[in-house]
Amino acid sequence: MRKAKLALTCSAVTVGTLLLAGVAGAAMAEENHGDHGVDVTVAIEEITEPGILAMSIAGATTSLTENGSTETVRQFTGSLPTVTVTDTRTADDIPAGAAWYVLGSSTDFAGDAGQPAIAAGHLGWAPELLAGGESGLVAEGEPVDTVLDSGPDAVGLVDQELLAMAFDSGAIAAEQQWSATASLFLRTPASIAPGEYSGTITLSLFE
Repeated sequence: MRKAKLALTCSAVTVGTLLLAGVAGAAMAEENHGDHGVDVTVAIEEITEPGILAMSIAGATTSLTENGSTETVRQFTGSLPTVTVTDTRTADDIPAGAAWYVLGSSTDFAGDAGQPAIAAGHLGWAPELLAGGESGLVAEGEPVDTVLDSGPDAVGLVDQELLAMAFDSGAIAAEQQWSATASLFLRTPASIAPGEYSGTITLSLFE
């Protein structure tokens, strides 16, 4: 059976492409008339203005490959690029009771050759906190299963689902940075049309 290829794009990241042009020239004999070094120094001052709460993603794309399929369900798995939340504010700058959280949702997967789209409900994830959970005040979200599974969490990434959250932003201000990822899995009927499909996961940081 031909395996379908799927590509997943994560939003909130700007990707630039740098093209390098090669220049060919005639070889020339050169004589070195001496080397001179230039010492480079830089003074980095402490940030005195109010800090910020921000999110970054270590990559704009990820791919899912077939893994764990059965006779009735085809499964494609991969990983979400690492998501990092940085908070450079001091505890005094953070409102009392504030808490940040990262949510994610997916679009449908469109086919490249006019085949029917795969609904977002067929994509699920299992979040994992990678760094910054030592205080116990930051945690990953619960796994979200697909519409082909059963149970209360079998809804897919249709609505905004929790990737990670801080229970009290002020209490963990000294930590400043946390990161998380998620195992991704797309489950479709075995009758899915072959071809390439692509969708987008939108990740949003709130407080």
